[in-house]
Amino acid sequence: MTTIPLENALGGPVYLVERTGSTMDEGRALAAAGAADGTVVVADVQIAGRGRIAGRTWTAEAGMGLLCTTILRYPSIAALPRALTLRVGLAVALALEDVAPSLRGRVLVKWPNDILVAGAATGMVTGAATGTVTGTVTSAAEGTAPSRARKICGVLCEGDGKAVFVGVGINLSQASFPVELEAKATSLVREAGTSVAREDLLRAFLVRLAALRDDRSAAGASWRQSLESRLFRRGEMVRFEAGAADSGDLVEGVLAGIGEGGELMLLVEGETAPRAFVAGELKVYG
Repeated sequence: MTTIPLENALGGPVYLVERTGSTMDEGRALAAAGAADGTVVVADVQIAGRGRIAGRTWTAEAGMGLLCTTILRYPSIAALPRALTLRVGLAVALALEDVAPSLRGRVLVKWPNDILVAGAATGMVTGAATGTVTGTVTSAAEGTAPSRARKICGVLCEGDGKAVFVGVGINLSQASFPVELEAKATSLVREAGTSVAREDLLRAFLVRLAALRDDRSAAGASWRQSLESRLFRRGEMVRFEAGAADSGDLVEGVLAGIGEGGELMLLVEGETAPRAFVAGELKVYG
């Protein structure tokens, strides 16, 4: 493990490991050894990254993505900010827009922990060799079909009572994906048509995370307003599989927004007020 000389808005050191099972495990080990609030560990290769749902992993070839875990310390569980995972997702979305301005209006947050990029409504062709993009790009705000949105990042937050471990995996320079993922996954170079250094994206992410981890403001608006403006499928009819913490049923309704605690708000047909769900998954791919 080596130290990266990178400016960290959270104030902690930034470490690099060439190969690891999971940056989450590296973060836990660092925290147990007394690592400071804001410490970050980055990996070139991660072979056993964990997803939100058992059996899912996040993997990337060496140097193709930003794979990292950030340690956030709080004095007590009661001190944790509401909807931290969603705030992290918003920080990622804003950071992507910071380093690749052409993505503004296309980066979406899918509740509760995925970041997507809406594809072009008209043909967008990526040159794998040059990283160039040709064709007309239509932003999400201009009517891009939500079904064309592809995942660029996954977020996972875990805690041990003394610290929260913020895991992020962002696809940076993958020119292609396996057939089974081609319709679901994307990368920054494919969407923006330009390469971005991992350190530049990490620096931008840490700036955004530092602003959002506790505060209520983001770019002049509350974190909820900023998030809802990027909320995948907001205002549309969706199918939602409620988690065990709720009814466990498949619910259909209009995605109304996000509650104060990060709950997903669905307006079910025939009901006058949105229902709040704290666990579950939007059914996007069938």
